[in-house]
Amino acid sequence: MIRWALALLAFCLASVCLAGGPAPPADAQAGDLVFRRGTESVSAMVLAVDGGEFSHVGMLVGHAGAWQVVHATPSEVRGRADGVVVDDLAFFLDPARSRGHAFYRVDAPAGRRDAAVGHALARRGTPFRMADPAGTYCTLLVWEAWRRAGIDLDVHFTRLALPLMQGDYLLPTPLSRSARLRRRAVAEDGG
Repeated sequence: MIRWALALLAFCLASVCLAGGPAPPADAQAGDLVFRRGTESVSAMVLAVDGGEFSHVGMLVGHAGAWQVVHATPSEVRGRADGVVVDDLAFFLDPARSRGHAFYRVDAPAGRRDAAVGHALARRGTPFRMADPAGTYCTLLVWEAWRRAGIDLDVHFTRLALPLMQGDYLLPTPLSRSARLRRRAVAEDGG
């Protein structure tokens, strides 16, 4: 009887964990960054230009058990405009959109962390644009949020001279290599 009860308990716990989707490290904090290797054609372009392992980044907002990600993206939901949006973490890391991901801690005090989250959330609705100052893109969104909160991530922008993308851009690899970031957890999402 005890074995059966333990087996049932284990099954229930596993079901809850699996239903919840990918989880950040237990000590995750709002303001941490989550990078992913995307599945869409724009992700393939970013990976080709950047040469790194990730094509997209967002910022964790919310709290344990209810994590969300604020990010700037081409629309991933039919009928939703390209732009800065807030999605559930499980949606952001779903294998339909992610082939791998990693969480990074930004070394910053709580007050600055709260300010960065506030700055990123204030950009909701801003159009997703790579070459237009009226819009933003994923890496620029999180970098600017932290910069406005008083934290210099000390990153290097890359000069691109592509037909529709000319100028200086912040790519995922230079952002992930900031001395202010600490890699916390990595996962392959399948696919």
